[in-house]
Amino acid sequence: MRRLRAALVAVALGATTMIAPVALAPSAAAHGWITSPPSRQDHCATGTTSFDCGGIKYEPQSVEAPKGSMQCSGGSGFDILDDESRPWPVTTTGDTVTFQWNLTANHATSVWEYFVDGELFATYDQGGQQPPRDIAHTLTGLPAGEHTILARWNVSNTVMAFYNCVDIVVTPGGTDPGDPTGSDPTGSDPGECSDAAWAGNAVYTGGATVSHEGNVYEAKWWTQGNTPGAEEWGPWKLIGVC
Repeated sequence: MRRLRAALVAVALGATTMIAPVALAPSAAAHGWITSPPSRQDHCATGTTSFDCGGIKYEPQSVEAPKGSMQCSGGSGFDILDDESRPWPVTTTGDTVTFQWNLTANHATSVWEYFVDGELFATYDQGGQQPPRDIAHTLTGLPAGEHTILARWNVSNTVMAFYNCVDIVVTPGGTDPGDPTGSDPTGSDPGECSDAAWAGNAVYTGGATVSHEGNVYEAKWWTQGNTPGAEEWGPWKLIGVC
């Protein structure tokens, strides 16, 4: 009986040993980061820093941690992003700056938050919808001088957020690095979209066209609640800009 009991215990322990690594394995990290103006993790990934950033250079999209942090790393473990003694590259801008994201997984989002030197400056409500993979936000009226912008991307259906810090210096007459023309974005009017704006609760059938975030989309088939531009193989086809 003792031998049988010992054998059963050994089998149970062996099964636990085999199962435990599976239970503790982290989920795949593929999410998103700010590419323009370059965030600290983007500088690390593109090799524009004068120092070795460590592991973050291989996964700039993975700075994920619970919501509410005011750290550049969010407390994710990529502590080098919090090190203010490092000579982080600084981008020269005007007082209007477009922050361009590259989302490798466009999670449903509650709000985007932008802090200037620790003070909340702007929020953008995503309403729990999936954002497009190349989403951008434009901040206007930024104060002159050198600043660190903390951007916080809050996922709507988990307790997690993604963190980016961008180092800029706002100068009189400076330009928006996110404006492809290099011109003052307040000095020209791109015009309004003539197609009706997309509505999340509306039903669209194949061939219907809508405008969303400055672009025109055509429905490939019946759809409701699918954000145009949010899904690579989704029901909307990009036609062009307004």
